[in-house]
Amino acid sequence: MKQTPIFFSQIFNHFNQKLEEKNYPLIFILVDENTHEHCLPQFLSEMEGAHTIEIIEIPAGEENKTIDIAIQVWETMTEMNATRKSLMINLGGGMVTDLGGFIASTFKRGIDFINFPTSILSMVDAAVGGKTGIDHNGIKNIIGTFALPVGTFIHPEFLQTLPKREFWSGLAEMLKHGLIYDKNHWENLINLENLNPESVSVLISDSVQIKTEIIDNDPFESGIRKILNFGHTIGHAIESEFLETENHLLHGEAIAIGMMVESILSFENELISKEELDEIFTHLVRIFGKFSIPEDLIPNLFHWMKHDKKNQNDQISFSLLDGIGKCKYDILLNENQISEGILMYNRKLANS
Repeated sequence: MKQTPIFFSQIFNHFNQKLEEKNYPLIFILVDENTHEHCLPQFLSEMEGAHTIEIIEIPAGEENKTIDIAIQVWETMTEMNATRKSLMINLGGGMVTDLGGFIASTFKRGIDFINFPTSILSMVDAAVGGKTGIDHNGIKNIIGTFALPVGTFIHPEFLQTLPKREFWSGLAEMLKHGLIYDKNHWENLINLENLNPESVSVLISDSVQIKTEIIDNDPFESGIRKILNFGHTIGHAIESEFLETENHLLHGEAIAIGMMVESILSFENELISKEELDEIFTHLVRIFGKFSIPEDLIPNLFHWMKHDKKNQNDQISFSLLDGIGKCKYDILLNENQISEGILMYNRKLANS
């Protein structure tokens, strides 16, 4: 499953050329209420040619990445006489591209779709790599497909529409790419004097290149692609636990916490030095702030972790750092090791 084209420049020229080549009889544009207001007007103004277009709006937020919303969209597409020659354009952040890709890849056994990511998270992660999915019963991405878009079009100007919290959230995946694969990328990010859409956008293509290089070597996650899960075993559990609470965390915020805990686990397994751990911790706390994990919630986190797709033989599997810029996968840890790692994270956080 080789990656389909990802465009970083002259994107609307390439996009309109793609539409002209394919001549889709019906085009659906999937948006949430935020991208409907802030991104869709510019997007439509850049479209050329006479197309039959239907806009489908879904509610924003990870809590809406569910089978119920997917069913609603499938029913809408059916009512509008969609065929296998129709096109779905996913205009939004990671939730929209995950959900929209899943809807398109399963409707009538698959229709073409295009990703137009509008957040850092979706530009460097969710919209790249061919994974689609929905959450179910609070478990992240437990239902999904491997399916590639016709193309992915990255337009950094959309980052100007992001609330500040969403912007910071997306940085987590970029920092992860540096930690697991490219020390220079990590250093370029942490050494930026001003973290803002303009400064970060020049490094987005580097992050995308890292992810696509990993995926081209392992499209179906049987080997090295697993390193992309660094920070996600703990992070997904935290995200699921707090999803419907007043302390709701964005994906990147939860992954940042996960990376700090899993860096401690890397240190405890003698894979990184104390100096490397301190460097990682210092910068992630500086960027994302402090969020301690209540000790009484640790059993709940194990509930979520036990549903992780990477697990083997009822053991919880991790991808852990092997120095900054390298990563090992399929590392099995027991509950005592993981619990101690979480408690060490809290102690280190309190002392930082």
